[in-house]
This record gives sequence, structure tokens and C-alpha cells, in this order.
Amino acid sequence: MPSRLTPEDQQRVDDYLRAPQHRIERRPFRPLLLLTLVLTVVIGLGLLSRLLSSLAL
Repeated sequence: MPSRLTPEDQQRVDDYLRAPQHRIERRPFRPLLLLTLVLTVVIGLGLLSRLLSSLAL
């Protein structure tokens, strides 16, 4: 798909993306780690809720 930008605007975009602050090396996304974290938090909060409800009754 051809660019809809003028050559000057495309040059500005390219210069912006080449700036050092936009060239950060990132770790790969790990969905299983995120799923594990979410499940741990949900289970932990569920257990805390049961503990608090048993103390309140």
C-alpha cells in the first residue's frame, strides 16, 4: 500500500522513528507469564476473601 504522506512528511516520520529514544530493545512478550501472574493474583485474592469472610462471621 503506497504511503499517503508527502515525501517531506515521510522523511519527518522516518527521522522521528530513527531517534535514539525510539530504538529501545524490548524483551519478547510472554503470554504464559502474564496468564500465570493473573491467575496467581485472582486465586490469592479469592483465598484472602474467604479468609476475611470466615473471620467476619
